[in-house]
Amino acid sequence: MISDFRLTSEIKDSSLIIHTEGYINNVGGQKIADEFNQKHGEEIRTVILNLEKSKVVNSIGISFLIEIIEKLNETDGKLIFTNLDSSIDKTFSIMGLFHFASKADSVDDALKTG
Repeated sequence: MISDFRLTSEIKDSSLIIHTEGYINNVGGQKIADEFNQKHGEEIRTVILNLEKSKVVNSIGISFLIEIIEKLNETDGKLIFTNLDSSIDKTFSIMGLFHFASKADSVDDALKTG
């Protein structure tokens, strides 16, 4: 179940797109936060987190995502989750993350709304 976590990122227009692969726990969450902190700047208004290849997020991983949401809120930026597994979608809904972040079916859809 637990596999190595990997991510890649790219910048399109004013959006930072982070593609994840693997379990988002303390290690995965930290890697996402580090990538965000390294690339986030005035030109980045939207962060798109593509979770297509991540099927599990634990509470520590979620805490890192909340930190990113808080930092984006300070600059009127936003976080958009894409390609959510149904269990992650349900978990994020229960935790109320979609009150502070958005979701889209795909990265392309997120870029259109971002």
